Amino acid sequence: MANYKGERNRQFPSKISTTSFVKLYILHLLKEKSYYGNEIIDEIKARLNNKWEPSPGMVYPLLRELEEEGYVTGWWEEPDKRSIRRYKLTDAGYEHYKIILLQYKTIFEDSMSIIKSVLRDIYGIKY
Repeated sequence: MANYKGERNRQFPSKISTTSFVKLYILHLLKEKSYYGNEIIDEIKARLNNKWEPSPGMVYPLLRELEEEGYVTGWWEEPDKRSIRRYKLTDAGYEHYKIILLQYKTIFEDSMSIIKSVLRDIYGIKY
């Protein structure tokens, strides 16, 4: 497990914030097709085997932030009602996605190593 800035990492078991994780997942999903906010929440929940889901209070502000940064573009399905806003990834968003995808890979691998070590050592689970 890597030390960053010469300091001990005290966050366990992952060194990635929930917000950063959800941002990565949003960009990953939008790489495949357009979604609206609740679809993103449902899709993340399904892909994580219903073990966890991001809150709307996290997803919607992130979508607005990503749109302001030019990483996603949004449009109203029914402009008169303004009830469902769909999003898709922009070219700049795809480039940003590729960068953070590489940045976070080692963090996820470190987290997996920690979890496997705990399961092996404490619970006797063999891999």
